[in-house]
Amino acid sequence: MTSGEAEVAVTQDKPGRARLISGPGIVLVWLYGVMVVGAVSRSAYQIATEFDRAPLAYSLSAVAGVVYGFITYTLVRGGETARKAARICCAAELVGVLVVGTWTLVEPSAFPDATVWSDFGMGYLFIPVLLPLSALYWLRKRAPREDAA
Repeated sequence: MTSGEAEVAVTQDKPGRARLISGPGIVLVWLYGVMVVGAVSRSAYQIATEFDRAPLAYSLSAVAGVVYGFITYTLVRGGETARKAARICCAAELVGVLVVGTWTLVEPSAFPDATVWSDFGMGYLFIPVLLPLSALYWLRKRAPREDAA
């Protein structure tokens, strides 16, 4: 097997399905995986123990966990359809972070407790706002070239 054949084998797990997690994509999958665990475990605990205190905040954290999980899955799955789904979901995630982040600053009384996306993800070192930007850049960079035929 030549080095070119080995590279193709590494970047494609099934014929026609290019992997998205080579190089920096592995870091994205790892970070999204960490965010899945953080958001889902936080929201599950809060919903189970104190949902009546801040139902909107805890529900939004659960939604964030589901979004992170779906993006992680699409990045690992690979292929053009998964790449497009990941781009749509990352764009929706970014909109969610910006809307919720702004909302928590403008009307803090609506959020008696923080969400994953509160203050643009400040409680998570701003990873919730930086991650979709990085993912969108990576997914765009990994898009198939139309002139590469």
